[in-house]
Amino acid sequence: MPQSRLDEILTRLNSLQDELESELERVYEDKRADFQYTLKKGRVQFKKQIRDLQRKYKKGLVRFFLDAEIKHILSAPIIYSIIFPLLFLDLTITLYQHICFRIYGIPLIERSKYLVIDHQYLEYLNVIEKLNCMYCGYGNGLIAYVREIIACTEQYWCPIKHASKIIDAHRLSENYMDYGDAEDYHNKFVQLRRNIATAKSHNDS
Repeated sequence: MPQSRLDEILTRLNSLQDELESELERVYEDKRADFQYTLKKGRVQFKKQIRDLQRKYKKGLVRFFLDAEIKHILSAPIIYSIIFPLLFLDLTITLYQHICFRIYGIPLIERSKYLVIDHQYLEYLNVIEKLNCMYCGYGNGLIAYVREIIACTEQYWCPIKHASKIIDAHRLSENYMDYGDAEDYHNKFVQLRRNIATAKSHNDS
């Protein structure tokens, strides 16, 4: 596919992405109205009558464990043991970006935009279900946060596409240099490094 054609498709794709984000925000606003909650600084607030209604659907702990499958109970310690490498990753990647990104002049990635933990505000979940949901929210958010930091690092140090198609490649990779493009490598490298270092926010590539 000619590069101009690819650029055209990528431009349309980015435009559609912006449109999708706007539409999703509208949908979220409609859902807040439907289920009668507000969101202030990441904290969800339901009206009292809605919280009371939600509690009617909560499954008690005794019933919850009686209904649980034995394979889920036995595998729970394995699932939760992953918290230790996740916490270590969280600490080290945060230290890394606060040290190295400041040295390189790359805008810091806002951790709070990726780690969204809010299922604990749902009154129809019991304490075990809330803990499970918070754990998944933390794990998925952390990986997204780490991915963005590594993507910015890659654009600064090695912004070259791979020879093979990558499944679910990160958002910055579409602007990288083509694999094998030795002729224009140094000029493009300087520009891509400048782009990531001078971006107003990490959402700018």
